[in-house]
Amino acid sequence: MPTIDVVIELTYEECLAHYEGRIANLRARSLDGRWVIFPAEAIRRVVERQGVHGVYRLNFSEQGRFISITLLTRR
Repeated sequence: MPTIDVVIELTYEECLAHYEGRIANLRARSLDGRWVIFPAEAIRRVVERQGVHGVYRLNFSEQGRFISITLLTRR
């Protein structure tokens, strides 16, 4: 399963726009400098009162579809 590690820094208010469905996709920078676009619904699993802040591992299927998100390091 392909993975990519990204840095996500979103305030709680920014997360609300994604959570409410007003924004369908997120764009984040990977640790190796690539831009990654993935479904905004992914952050629903990791959002906290302060928002989403840290390095996360995104898991994709062989076909490139998003599967899961895992916190690696808080910031």
